[in-house]
Amino acid sequence: MEGGCSMTPLEQTVYLWLEERGVQIEEIAELTFFLQINYIPDVTMEECIENVQTVLTKREVQNAILTGIQLDILAEKEILREPLLQMLRSDESLYGIDEVMSLAILNVYGSIGFTNYGYIDRLKPGILCRLNSKSDGKIHTYLDDLVAAVASAAASRLAHTRHLLTILE
Repeated sequence: MEGGCSMTPLEQTVYLWLEERGVQIEEIAELTFFLQINYIPDVTMEECIENVQTVLTKREVQNAILTGIQLDILAEKEILREPLLQMLRSDESLYGIDEVMSLAILNVYGSIGFTNYGYIDRLKPGILCRLNSKSDGKIHTYLDDLVAAVASAAASRLAHTRHLLTILE
């Protein structure tokens, strides 16, 4: 956890829950890097990590992540009722509420985030492939989409920041 002293308790919980689910901030930043390297050739991993961390400071982002992770855990424990349980266990393609929750994150940084999200949600690079594969025996119906949304929002924020810097030069 970067800068743990300055984090709110809610933000600390987000970092903890992501880590407990096997997601590292660096892996989200790798997705951001993947999305921006062709447009910002001098982008660094440090910049990507910084932008991911900034996205994670937003309350609506934190709420979406905590809610999604909790729903994934409830599905693993088979606490949810049918037919919802089966929809989450199988990550049913027509369910779509997991993507809708990700929109709360994407709305924070504008339309570039939406196109980035659609792109990596389809390709499933890096950690998204692992989360989607269910290879760890866990359900990540919400988490894979939320991770993609955070990376996409961070890429959008990075693009906007870099664009602003070039205007100001």
